[in-house]
Amino acid sequence: MNPFESLGLRHDGRTLWVLDQTQLPDAELWLDGSEPDAMIALIQRLAVRGAPLIGVAAAASLATFVQRGASATAYASACAALRAARPTAVNLMWAMDRMKAAADPEAEAQAIFEEDVRLCEGMAVHGSALIQDGEGILTHCNTGGLATAGIGTALGVLRRAHEQGKRIHVYADETRPLLQGGRLTAWELMKLGIPATLITDSMAALLMRDGKVQRVLVGSDRVAANGDFANKVGTYGVAVLARFHGVPFHPVAPFSTVDLACPNGAAIPIEERDPAEVRGYGSLRWAPEGMPAWNPSFDVTPVDLVTSLVLDRGVYSAEKLRSGVLASLLG
Repeated sequence: MNPFESLGLRHDGRTLWVLDQTQLPDAELWLDGSEPDAMIALIQRLAVRGAPLIGVAAAASLATFVQRGASATAYASACAALRAARPTAVNLMWAMDRMKAAADPEAEAQAIFEEDVRLCEGMAVHGSALIQDGEGILTHCNTGGLATAGIGTALGVLRRAHEQGKRIHVYADETRPLLQGGRLTAWELMKLGIPATLITDSMAALLMRDGKVQRVLVGSDRVAANGDFANKVGTYGVAVLARFHGVPFHPVAPFSTVDLACPNGAAIPIEERDPAEVRGYGSLRWAPEGMPAWNPSFDVTPVDLVTSLVLDRGVYSAEKLRSGVLASLLG
């Protein structure tokens, strides 16, 4: 593959390097993700995460595997294993299906990377037009350059609005239980110089009550054909709060996250992770060992709570989503 670089992914022409997001914000550690088995492990332990970036990273790993002489049989097996690494993020399946059909895997992986960069730019253009000068904007989980090959989805929109000179203030949900907002979004916001405040998830309602939030922007791991969408657990609760307080609520996603084969949110598979993640983080435990815990990684927000969906192709209201506009955008 040709060398490329993003905030969380690098390829030097021979080796694929992944920024270990589990070590942020304290250490920037780059790990070798060239072998598919290694990439599967990195994806599953969230060293590489974010629906778009997972697809790009898996494709780049497969391309590097081919570059190093993998047989057709080994390639097909690796492609299938990567596709199954995380069940909710549809970008992974989308990218693996493209790689499986590709005559030239290295060129296809390069195209997937470059396409994601362009998709991020499209979302930034359409989404930043919604944002007004002086708004307070709440976001959940991490949706920036650490989650994509480009500038991000929801956080990319905020970055572009900030670059346009709009005086925004971002409120970043900490995002329990793995703290992607606290560890990753806060890290990106500080690097970008965007005014921001970190909050725990349970503080969002107070901010909305007190009129400090004028808009909510979140990402998505899968958008169903009717506009229902899955995102990091906690998103549904934010959507309910936004509706009660009259705050516009916008998921932001590339069209590669749209799954037209999935009719509605009830058909989206939800990954459940190790309950130990709820009982503590790293070496710190705050609940009794062995305490039963429930740990869905995602939840589904119904289209009825969506103000509009921001895609790289435009902005679509809930009414248009319910009428089937996503299917008309195919191709």
